[in-house]
Amino acid sequence: MESRRRDMELLSNSMAAYAHIRANPESFGLYFVLGVCFGLVLTLCLLVLRLSCRPSPRPPARPGDLSEDEEDEEDEDEEDTVDRLASESLLPVTEIPLESHGPGDGALAVNVFASAEELERAQRLEERERIIREIW
Repeated sequence: MESRRRDMELLSNSMAAYAHIRANPESFGLYFVLGVCFGLVLTLCLLVLRLSCRPSPRPPARPGDLSEDEEDEEDEDEEDTVDRLASESLLPVTEIPLESHGPGDGALAVNVFASAEELERAQRLEERERIIREIW
């Protein structure tokens, strides 16, 4: 009995709303456009808030410390980072040859790249930097 009464109230309220809209189409249009504009402004504010409160990028982890599913995410992040860095203008890179250092001056020959992929990425990035410097 209670559900039937709710159904009748819903039907009655719907008919009353329809009659009011038919009698005042200008106010309905005004409220509709106002609601759409409010939704767009709210969406824009949330988007700006999301972009401005983005957490700072975390430093890349060592390759041996990643699990399999994290490696896929890191590969995508690294590709985005390389593309982003290539589009920015960077400071010139100074290369110091290792032959100029003697064994007693404290210079050690250390491989700073953990894998061949990282070395290849660094070389591509240096090539992009060189091209950008030539263009400027």
